[in-house]
Amino acid sequence: MQKKIQKLESVLQYTFTDTTLLLMAMTHSSYAHERLEDTRFYNERLEFLGDAVLELAVSRMLYMTMSEQEGDLSKTRASIVCEPSLAYVARALDLGQFLRLSHGEEKNGGRERSSILSDFVEAIIGAIYLDGGYEPALSFIERELFTRLEEIHEHTGRDYKTDLQEKVQAQAETVRYDLIETAGPPHNRRFTMQAVVADKVLGQGIGKTKKEAEQQAAKAALEKL
Repeated sequence: MQKKIQKLESVLQYTFTDTTLLLMAMTHSSYAHERLEDTRFYNERLEFLGDAVLELAVSRMLYMTMSEQEGDLSKTRASIVCEPSLAYVARALDLGQFLRLSHGEEKNGGRERSSILSDFVEAIIGAIYLDGGYEPALSFIERELFTRLEEIHEHTGRDYKTDLQEKVQAQAETVRYDLIETAGPPHNRRFTMQAVVADKVLGQGIGKTKKEAEQQAAKAALEKL
């Protein structure tokens, strides 16, 4: 495992003082529940932190480089921090090989699943932030995300949530996403979300993450509209 950690550090161009943080970032919940005594040792908390650090970094970058107002800035930010963008970065760096997955998740193609890969990138950002602070986390984001923005936008799919929000904003409305159901074991959750506008359900979606389910709900709503 130490050799794998060192190899990942080389890919990330960052050496950890506390390699336990990187090991946690590498650990999917399915692995923890299948193989570890401490079933809480997996990357979702780091993902939560990394998401916030990433949003701050992207917000700062857009503020410094764009003259547009809040609405356009928010739309651009959403297109950068979305699941397809982060999964693209993960594939560009071949990060899937470093994930610790359960046998079932491995068999079901977890190393290539966009939701798992994008969460892994956020967890890595969170781990770097905790280990070294904001500056090394920002350096990673600038090097691996900002420099790829043009190719990311060429290769990633449509952001249905942003498109839906723009459509309903024209009618002075907003979109709300409600969680309808959570199914499956902790390592293989399936979420059902619904898109609600003016207290009317316009679409439902299912995904491995809430974000994925929200995108599918927004897609269904757009089709209905």
